[in-house]
Amino acid sequence: MASKIYQCIEKIGNDIIENKEFLTDLDREIGDADHGVNMARGFTEVLAQLPKDEEDMGKVLKKVGMTLLSKVGGASGPLYGTAYMKAAGAVAGKTSITLSDGKEMLEAVIGGVKMRGKAQRGEKTMLDALEPAMDALTKAIDVGKDTEECLEAMCQAAQEGVEFTKTIRATKGRASYLGERSIGHQDPGATSSLITLRAIQAFYLDNLK
Repeated sequence: MASKIYQCIEKIGNDIIENKEFLTDLDREIGDADHGVNMARGFTEVLAQLPKDEEDMGKVLKKVGMTLLSKVGGASGPLYGTAYMKAAGAVAGKTSITLSDGKEMLEAVIGGVKMRGKAQRGEKTMLDALEPAMDALTKAIDVGKDTEECLEAMCQAAQEGVEFTKTIRATKGRASYLGERSIGHQDPGATSSLITLRAIQAFYLDNLK
């Protein structure tokens, strides 16, 4: 099982790294043009440092969070570092992760991001992808959908959330300085959150084969 959590983090990291230029281009429009560069740097370090033989999922995710906190610059480091450390707390001591665990992790991530970023849904941040994803995942679980369907509902809602960020004005971070000019641009943090969720979905589907 230790290899599974490593492989999932590796999938997330590689997808973030592969989208470095895309994320940076998005950030160039409304930020410091460094989101993709910073995230890629952070996950390159994560993949280099991640303990491949650790069984405790919480310890693995905590290591990811601490690495991102120390290696990712800008606002993304504290936000993503906090997100992974909060996720770690939700599965501390566990050696496998269920769909219910995933829901608890996402709830913890959202709580951590809100606390750290002092943000709410609708302010053109990563929460505009994460909160719809959480709502959709919860609804899919409650109506008894299987894991594959639940993950697709989660990711589809996150995708719609990313699209929604194009229609609203930024009120947090550097993008807020643009005021109305931030409308029409896709939020980089929401996009990297979507990439993360899609990577988790892809990892699950690949392991069904």
